Amino acid sequence: MSKLQLCLVVNGRAEEAARFYAVTFPDSAVGRIHAAAADFPGGKAGDALVVEFTLLGQPCFALNHGPPTPFSDAISFQVLTDDQAETDRYWDAIVADGGQARDCGWCKDRFGLSWQITPRALMAGMADSDRAAAGRVMQAMMTMQKIDIAAIDAARSGENR
Repeated sequence: MSKLQLCLVVNGRAEEAARFYAVTFPDSAVGRIHAAAADFPGGKAGDALVVEFTLLGQPCFALNHGPPTPFSDAISFQVLTDDQAETDRYWDAIVADGGQARDCGWCKDRFGLSWQITPRALMAGMADSDRAAAGRVMQAMMTMQKIDIAAIDAARSGENR
């Protein structure tokens, strides 16, 4: 077992959240579900209290706990993608069913957790040693919600002048 695990407090939706992440991302799965031994804020003895899961190979657990504790944009998951199809698949899954599209590749899932769905092409463009190209990439990104890799590549090459 890893010494460091991420804990998500999902207030009564821990199992739902873990299952959503497990079907959305590769190398992800729901593990053990631990029932509460006694009543707790927001739940009763026998309810799921802790749900162990793996997210993109990282050990995590989700905790049912009350009162509601909203997530903050100060913490987000960044998922690096290799192509537009992968970018679209993750983005669309996260914003579906109550999620929210945000600017510059950010979105929120229906549980309120912030995500950055970030194509590797965007990261490479922003790190380009040609600072003018990097600036064009950044300007293009600033106009987007979901990142459009073709538009990023065009900005990097100077096709959008």
